[in-house]
Amino acid sequence: MNTKISNIISSYRKKEPRKEYQMALELVEPGNGDSDSYGQQERVSKKLPLGVSSRMLYTDIVRIAWPALLEFILTQIVSMVDMMMVGRLGPWAIAAVGLTTQPKFLLMTMFMAMNVGSTALIARHKGEGDYKRTNLVLRQALLLTFVLSSVSSVIGFIFSKPMVRFMGASDEQTLIAGTQYLQIQMLGFVMLALTSTITASLRGIGESRTAMIYNLTANLVNVVFNYLLIYGHFGFPRMEVAGASLATVIGQCTAFVMALLAVLKGNQYLQLRIKDGFKPDWNTIKRIFRIGVPSMIEQLIMRAGVITYSKTVASLGTVAFATHNVCMNIQAMSFMNGQAFAVSATSLVGQSLGKKRPDMAQAYSRYTRRVGMVVSIILALSFILFGKFIVSLYTDDLYVISKGAKILMLVALIQPFQSSQFILAGALRGAGDTRATAIIMFLTVLLIRPGAAIFAINVLGLGLEGAWLALIADQLVRSLLVLLRFNSGKWKSIKV
Repeated sequence: MNTKISNIISSYRKKEPRKEYQMALELVEPGNGDSDSYGQQERVSKKLPLGVSSRMLYTDIVRIAWPALLEFILTQIVSMVDMMMVGRLGPWAIAAVGLTTQPKFLLMTMFMAMNVGSTALIARHKGEGDYKRTNLVLRQALLLTFVLSSVSSVIGFIFSKPMVRFMGASDEQTLIAGTQYLQIQMLGFVMLALTSTITASLRGIGESRTAMIYNLTANLVNVVFNYLLIYGHFGFPRMEVAGASLATVIGQCTAFVMALLAVLKGNQYLQLRIKDGFKPDWNTIKRIFRIGVPSMIEQLIMRAGVITYSKTVASLGTVAFATHNVCMNIQAMSFMNGQAFAVSATSLVGQSLGKKRPDMAQAYSRYTRRVGMVVSIILALSFILFGKFIVSLYTDDLYVISKGAKILMLVALIQPFQSSQFILAGALRGAGDTRATAIIMFLTVLLIRPGAAIFAINVLGLGLEGAWLALIADQLVRSLLVLLRFNSGKWKSIKV
């Protein structure tokens, strides 16, 4: 009895992570590292390993995905409410906020790419059962993010006005409002970056519930301060577009404090121990970069393509660009489905490969696509049936409502393809196969989308509809290329 008590106390002192849920992956034996044999077995038969059922796989997938899905949806709803509140100021305000979107994403590229590397490594080490290396990756990822985001925030603040002008601000009011919005965003940039790294690390181990809680809290704070600061209610100053930006930063700071407390508490598999220090571990940093750099190239390519595309659309005028931003904001809601289940795919594929079970990685990916497909069909029907009503929530401009409803019909068309693309790309990133996704992004977002948009608008004269047909072409080709890469099975043998 004394020995048993001693073991319990010893385990507590070591702060070993508690097991609250047993995944299907935990029921299978570790593999021997021979990915070819498992891959060959998968091509011959789609039978699951002994003791593993379809229901267990669906449970694992949904357990990780539902908090992420709820978080993403409610976060996007807040973004939509943001746009609706700003939209009441006029089309110029929607355009001003829209012009800052791509510069901000461009500045986020470096640390977001490193987060991809961190997620993949943490998932692998979790699958291997290497608790210490999992937390070493967390500390190194936070160190990298702090340095990269600090540099990006200074650059972003100094060059806010030139970036907004470059994006196509067509009048002085839009330029001034957009500059103010972006500069205020840069003040909270480091907090946003560190929170995103903690979130990516938690998702690597399949823990999405914690991130859901602090991000939803931040969104609630954001909405409250939107109401107070955009219009100047309850004695607060009327700051209009600048108030919307400040409200977002206040919400981001709230999320950072909660995220930091979550990993400091030490009741998760991930534990941030300050006493372990943040001295650079160059081997770990190199491994993060090995996966992250191709992802960064992918993100830079995507941003360059999207910026070119956005500038092309902005050339159609303020009202057309406002309509475009409303539809992009609504389309972003549809991304939530694919992104949420991509979180499951990334974590489960990474953990499966860490356990040297590519057959389980393949099975998880297949079942995740099925669930995502069902949700995508529901979303498509919603856009078809309620498109005009959804757009009318943003503005009372009849032109914007009519044009936006037509564009949402195109958005509905690509939902099943978009969902599959996000999920399989998430699986590839979980395996560390970021070079392939970078090449695919180069071909589609940098070449096809802007090239087709320029041709459709300037040569064919199709206007805003032409720009969205170009986006549809990008999504369809990208979905096909991602599927072909995944089906090749090369991702199963990538070393990270």
